[in-house]
Amino acid sequence: MTLGSDETRNKSPAAPKRRKYAALAAVLIAALGLAAVYGIAGFGRNGGDPECGPALETARRIAPLARGEVAAVNVADEARRLPPLAFTDAAGADKTLADWKGRVVLLNLWATWCVPCRKEMPALDALQGRLGGPDFDVVAVNIDTRDADKPKTWLKDAGVDRLAYYADSSARVFQELKAIGKAIGMPTTLIVDRNGCEIASLSGPAEWASADALKLVQAAIGR
Repeated sequence: MTLGSDETRNKSPAAPKRRKYAALAAVLIAALGLAAVYGIAGFGRNGGDPECGPALETARRIAPLARGEVAAVNVADEARRLPPLAFTDAAGADKTLADWKGRVVLLNLWATWCVPCRKEMPALDALQGRLGGPDFDVVAVNIDTRDADKPKTWLKDAGVDRLAYYADSSARVFQELKAIGKAIGMPTTLIVDRNGCEIASLSGPAEWASADALKLVQAAIGR
């Protein structure tokens, strides 16, 4: 009798533990179930727009060319269509990224207060002069929020005259790219395919007129 009581006392602490483990297991199973549901849904979204498949293929093809002066370029790892990205041209007319459908675009966000931006503008200007045309365009969008004439004056003084002028004084285009993890600092650059899909991105400056950059961009264009 006493032995039976001792056995009961020895076994009784295990019962709450078993219930605790069972509860934890139930929570874990439920969590895994939710992860499976939302994970599968997320995977479907990561598959992206079918029209962006070619951009992803281009990104994989040009990856070996991200070296030297453009070694910091990150090629896309998913089929991602970029937001519409609205801004204005020199005359104040509304523009969006969709206006360049059919052309590969090197989209660059810059500001006069950004020293690295100013340093790379002549190289972007040279890239436009070298490759700009019906297949490719450098679209440099200024995001100065004060004194709309200042960036225009700076470009003129710097001799940057082959780039068309685009601006977004609200800097919303930067915030939209930041929201999808494509704008961390300035300058921000993206290579965009003919359907508005991401091929590659870069946070920071690059020597865009270098031989390394020309090879990368030409490959992105398909030349």
